[in-house]
Amino acid sequence: MLKSGPHLKFERKYQRLHKGLVAGVDEAGRGPLAGPVVAAAVVLDPKGIPEGIDDSKALTAAKRERLCEELLKCAKVGLGIASVEEIDSLNILWATMLAMTRAVEALGFVPAFVLVDGNRCPDWAHQSHAVIGGDALCLSIAAASIVAKHRRDCMMAELDALHPGYGWASNKGYAARVHQEALRTLGPTPHHRRSFAPVAQAHFDFGPRIAAE
Repeated sequence: MLKSGPHLKFERKYQRLHKGLVAGVDEAGRGPLAGPVVAAAVVLDPKGIPEGIDDSKALTAAKRERLCEELLKCAKVGLGIASVEEIDSLNILWATMLAMTRAVEALGFVPAFVLVDGNRCPDWAHQSHAVIGGDALCLSIAAASIVAKHRRDCMMAELDALHPGYGWASNKGYAARVHQEALRTLGPTPHHRRSFAPVAQAHFDFGPRIAAE
């Protein structure tokens, strides 16, 4: 029995209907306590699709890195970022929508149609369709998930070098034990999402200790 996985059925359908290029969009970093949310938009070339594209969560870091490099060479790719400040001011949902919008804008052209992972599309002018579980079903969304995940992981590794102790190179800002312990002992950094409860609590707990010293 052949392994199921992401395919081009959605892209082919909407390309026929809208007579133009179809982009897939996905994000990485909605759940972490630190770091930006990163979105990618990818338009695949049917004549040059790298082998092994799948939901980024189903791939190793090494495979994501290889596929990201290949996609940047053979596909049209746009990257969009929403900062920690935007996450805290807008909330994570609307910051994610903003990052997705920026990713499509970064393509440098207007796609005929956009396929978005999840249950809703940003409030934009693009013709679009939300695909629940799209990173496991739709090839261009899966490709976008790989690019977004790899690029965000690289950002968190760079931030880990600037702020050692939180384990960001390995936990990518998620609420791993070492990260939560560092929040309690070191307090939050400028890259922490202070609107997220664990960070807000750590900030509250850490502040009085600083003042008392």
